[in-house]
Amino acid sequence: MSKTKQKYNDCWMYILLLSTLVILTESVKTFNFSLFKVEMTVAIFLIPFIFAITNYITKKYGFRRALNGIIISAVSMILFIVLMCFAIGTEMNFSALSGGLIGYLISQIVNTMIYKFLLTNTNSPYILVVLNYVFAYIVFYMVYTIIHLDMIILDTFWISYFIVLAIQSIMSLALAFIDKKIVVGIGKDD
Repeated sequence: MSKTKQKYNDCWMYILLLSTLVILTESVKTFNFSLFKVEMTVAIFLIPFIFAITNYITKKYGFRRALNGIIISAVSMILFIVLMCFAIGTEMNFSALSGGLIGYLISQIVNTMIYKFLLTNTNSPYILVVLNYVFAYIVFYMVYTIIHLDMIILDTFWISYFIVLAIQSIMSLALAFIDKKIVVGIGKDD
């Protein structure tokens, strides 16, 4: 009898982690802190990890599994919001949901496509991985802003926009360093 080692596909755990972080981000977005007299949400510290987990899924398990993770996490965010609105007895605000959801979906798909391109066509240079993170943040906030344009207070928008991008870009430096240490996995199905 020959015993062959089977690789255990545990991508479901990372998809669950991604969904949990997306729900947590949605939950803490009402908690704010002040930096340079500008109010910002605590959720800005979670968004880089969401992109990092998606990139990890892409690298270890493939593009299709990453897309499945994005879709599952988006659906879990919708279900969480619907459940919370029902639980606390408030009206469902589709306009508030649409900006974050559409921004999340578009930026995640752009991030994943560029990251997959980097994986297959380059040796994923550190600087390109960092730039991919930063570009994904820009796409997220651009789509989010376009959808919520009627709600933006223009006094501190640009200051907070660049501060958030700077904080997340600094976080991305560390995440891209960790990314370089991850070995490409079983995701050869794409």
